[in-house]
Amino acid sequence: MDEKLQRLLGDAARAARLRLGLTQAEVAQKVGLGSSVYGRIERGMMMPSVPTLRRMCVALELASDVLLSLGTQEGAAEPALRAPEVGEHPELSRIIHVVRGWPPERLLLLRKLLEVADGTLSP
Repeated sequence: MDEKLQRLLGDAARAARLRLGLTQAEVAQKVGLGSSVYGRIERGMMMPSVPTLRRMCVALELASDVLLSLGTQEGAAEPALRAPEVGEHPELSRIIHVVRGWPPERLLLLRKLLEVADGTLSP
C-alpha cells in the first residue's frame, strides 16, 4: 500500500471529523467499523476498502476526491456540497449552511447546546 496515501487519507478524515465535531467512536459507528479500526485509518496505518471508503465519505460529509487527496489544494479544504434529503425541513438546510465553516470547538459547543435543548424539549 502507498503509505503516503494512507497518511493523507487519515489526515483528511480527521480534519473532516473535527470539522463536524464528532468523536472517532461516533464516526466508526456511522461507518460500521470498530473504533480501533477507524482510529488506525485516521492514523494512516490502514487503508479502508472501497465500500468502507464510501461510507466514510457519507459519514464525514466529504467528497471522495477530497478524502483521496485528488482535488486541488484550495478544493481540498472545501467540504463537499450536501444535497438536501427528501422531506428534509428547509430550516435544517439553512442551519447547516450557517455552521458549515465554523471551527471544531464552536461546532462542539453547538452540538452540546442542541443536546441540552433536545433533552429539555422531550416529553
